[in-house]
Amino acid sequence: MNSESGSEDPFDSIFMADNRFHCEAYREGLAEGTRQGLLEGMSHGKMHGARLSAEMSFYYGFAFAWKCLLQNNTDAKSRKRLRALEALAEHVQAFPHDDPRHASLQPDVEKARAKFRQVCSMMNVPADFREYVTVATGMSF
Repeated sequence: MNSESGSEDPFDSIFMADNRFHCEAYREGLAEGTRQGLLEGMSHGKMHGARLSAEMSFYYGFAFAWKCLLQNNTDAKSRKRLRALEALAEHVQAFPHDDPRHASLQPDVEKARAKFRQVCSMMNVPADFREYVTVATGMSF
């Protein structure tokens, strides 16, 4: 029972059990929380990435469809609308689809949304993207 002999006091292990169990539980909880946090973060990222992808795809499809409808019109108003639609389509095509960490991702999204609102204003159609998505989800083929 002398500390010089290298033997440990048997009561120390009993008194220190609470601290040891607390430390072990903390390490296990940290590891499990990290694992669950990564899984939840991946799921959250996939969900928001899919929403953003659907939004950009919708803008491109919107521009393409209206471009097809207006391409035969020759009046000045239609030509102006056509140029705005082409600008929207070009902006969406130039969007950094592959790089979620792109420095200008958020400003590019805002520019695409602003361009979409501008085109909708020129065409006299509602500019609420969510309205189009909720209508589309109710459809079945």
